[in-house]
Amino acid sequence: MNTCDDNPGVIAPPPILYAGALGTGLAIDLLLLRTPTGLPGALRYGLAILLVVAASALIVSAFGRFCRAGTPAEPWQPSTSIVTDGVYAFTRNPMYVAMLLFYLAIAIAVDSIIALVFLVPLLTVMHYGVVLREERYLEAKFGDPYRHYKHAVRRWI
Repeated sequence: MNTCDDNPGVIAPPPILYAGALGTGLAIDLLLLRTPTGLPGALRYGLAILLVVAASALIVSAFGRFCRAGTPAEPWQPSTSIVTDGVYAFTRNPMYVAMLLFYLAIAIAVDSIIALVFLVPLLTVMHYGVVLREERYLEAKFGDPYRHYKHAVRRWI
């Protein structure tokens, strides 16, 4: 594999994709077409706090596993190994699940149905523009060990 090609070729950094979808959804909701969920504030804020706690635990654990393995977490950098332990024994994409939980926490806290609706195109872009590209890359680079991992652990949860 050419070093220039030694990355999955994701369409954009995932944090940018999540932030872009959330920002667009919130802007439309707050500036153009206000559509609240109707949930009581205490419920929304309580749920948002739980989601932030879960997301924080996931992201810290996932980054820690990448650091221990000595491989970059950024999907636009070359992978030097696959990480299969810790939180990666339960989901192949804990960082993306954490980003989803952060997104949900914010959308719920600000009471935005439009931001929640924007999850559908965001997750479609993540699936085709990031996750499938990463999977092809890791399978080509690591072969059978990655294929076995892929069959043993779910993509999301």
